[in-house]
Amino acid sequence: MKKSNFTETQILKIVAEAESGRKINDICRDHNISQQTFYNWRKKYSGMQPNQLKRLKDLEAELAQFKRMYADVSLQNQVLKDVIEKKL
Repeated sequence: MKKSNFTETQILKIVAEAESGRKINDICRDHNISQQTFYNWRKKYSGMQPNQLKRLKDLEAELAQFKRMYADVSLQNQVLKDVIEKKL
C-alpha cells in the first residue's frame, strides 16, 4: 500500500477546512490532492480530534496484537488435534 504524503494530523486539518465552509475544489487544488482522496479522508477522519486519532491508532495496534495471538493459539490447537488423531 502506498504511503501518504500527508501525516494524519495534516489530513485532519484539511478535512477541518472543508467543515469550516471552504469549497472542496479549492482545498484539493491548494493541497494538490484529488477529490476522491479528499472524500475518502472525510469518510475516515470527519469530526475526529487529534487525541481521538491517537486512541484509534492505539486500538488498531491492540487489535492487530490480539489477532496475532489468536492465530498462534489456533495454530497450536490444530497441531494438538492432529497429534491426538495420529495417536488414536
